[in-house]
Amino acid sequence: MLFGTAAAGAALLTAGCTSNDNNSGDSAGPAEAAGAGVADDKPGKKVTIGWAGPQADHGWLNAISEQAKNRAKKYKDVTLESTEGSNDNATQVGQVETLINKKVDVLVVLPADGKALTQAGLKAMRAGIPVVNLDRIFSTQQAYRCWIGGDNYGMGLNAGHYIGEQLKDKKNARVVELAGIDNLELTRERTKGFDDALKNYPNIKKVARQAAEFTVESGQKKMSELLQAQKSFDALWNHDDDQGVGAERAIKQANRDEFLMVGGAGSKRVMQAIKDDDSVIKATVLYPPTMAASAIDLARALGQGKGISGMAEFEIPAQVTLYSAVVTKENVDDYLPIGFT
Repeated sequence: MLFGTAAAGAALLTAGCTSNDNNSGDSAGPAEAAGAGVADDKPGKKVTIGWAGPQADHGWLNAISEQAKNRAKKYKDVTLESTEGSNDNATQVGQVETLINKKVDVLVVLPADGKALTQAGLKAMRAGIPVVNLDRIFSTQQAYRCWIGGDNYGMGLNAGHYIGEQLKDKKNARVVELAGIDNLELTRERTKGFDDALKNYPNIKKVARQAAEFTVESGQKKMSELLQAQKSFDALWNHDDDQGVGAERAIKQANRDEFLMVGGAGSKRVMQAIKDDDSVIKATVLYPPTMAASAIDLARALGQGKGISGMAEFEIPAQVTLYSAVVTKENVDDYLPIGFT
């Protein structure tokens, strides 16, 4: 089962993992009783899934692409029509239209920009091709049959609660935040969740925030500025483990280690650092790339007209929000297998 414990918040998404077969008959749910069936590992109706995602120019995005492709290979009844990833909206619109013209059975789209790709999603839906919208959401629900993605607000909330619990007994604790790109809604949601969590800890004050750009270079630059401005603090929350590479460089150059650091997204590198426990990094909050594998499961179920194991409804959900688990030294071995590089 691919998701392991990292899918604690997506336990319903066992479409490709388990079956609801039950020989007793008496405990069959409505979907089985009506003959709707649930998706399982057994080969069924052949389904062609179109995949369109952004350019894999970031560790997390590369993991997303690999998760989707590897999941599709698992099923003998799935053919994946994959496009070349692009961050250019016009190019990605053209790629989606090409998949529509190929008459794929289902589309899975992670848009470079949800708003810009909304019309492409609408076009597919109007052509009778159900769309699984992955993570970056379209402007209207009419553009997708199902949305699945991470919980940005929950990321900030769980990062804040973890830091709060570590510092709850420290008087006048000080924390800083290294955010992502500020004009993105996801960044603002992560900050809001973090701030809301800290409201539960009156002894903790956020004394500084810098917005980086989800890159190593920006992470190093902005972290250097934070370190220069704040002579001491107790905790750092960094929104993204890739930009955290640069942040860690700045921390080492400044020879600072008086604080704990919490990362974001769940890279294998950060998980290994948590396991080694020889640096300021003590936790990371997941934004699981396994959502792409789950999206393939959902698309396959849609293409086969099936429901999901573990649910009584005939149809797959309209929306699925994954849980942002906190990875620490105590549970890191469970999550290492799904860490991205």
